[in-house]
Amino acid sequence: MHIPDGILPASVCLGGYAAAAVATWYSLRKIRQKEDPRAGIPKASLLTAAFFVASWIHIPVPPISVHLVLNGLLGAVLGYYAFPAILIGLFFQAVIFQHGGLTTLGVNAAVIGVPAILSYYLFQVRNLFGQDSRLGTGLCGFLAGAAGIGLAAVAVLTLLITTLPAHLDIEVERASIYALALAHVPLMVIEGVFTALVALFLLRVKPVLLED
Repeated sequence: MHIPDGILPASVCLGGYAAAAVATWYSLRKIRQKEDPRAGIPKASLLTAAFFVASWIHIPVPPISVHLVLNGLLGAVLGYYAFPAILIGLFFQAVIFQHGGLTTLGVNAAVIGVPAILSYYLFQVRNLFGQDSRLGTGLCGFLAGAAGIGLAAVAVLTLLITTLPAHLDIEVERASIYALALAHVPLMVIEGVFTALVALFLLRVKPVLLED
């Protein structure tokens, strides 16, 4: 899911930083509009750490393996705090473990963080069922978790397919990219179920954590 340095042209990397800057500005603006903007920081810090660690949990999907992302979970639980949390997590992943890259930090933040915000909106549909509804919370939690990773995979697939260098074997590279994208289908189910379970657990023990 993380795009490393040296894969994308400079123009796309710069565009990624521009998109990440806009998304960060939008998220921080929404956070400042809250009654107590600092109230969500502890929760955001905890889930930033979970996001940081999740990329090291690899799931074999022969002939390759994929790793957890949890951007849908962050979106559902954190709301607008999700994008800054993902941006910080990606930065430390790139600096400490060279997972992703600094030139592609903006692109990675955009393709993972923007779907997280969209997952937040999707999770809020549960309010139509009532905030105490286990059915609405579980269903929307699943959809938010699955949509977060699914939208990110589609964005990465699109970027890689449309920016393949001419000197590579295009057909072989496309086949590899399509295989990687398909491998994320079972991951969508896994992250959807995990997000639903976390949301239901929080609804039972501390529903205030799910409030907007």
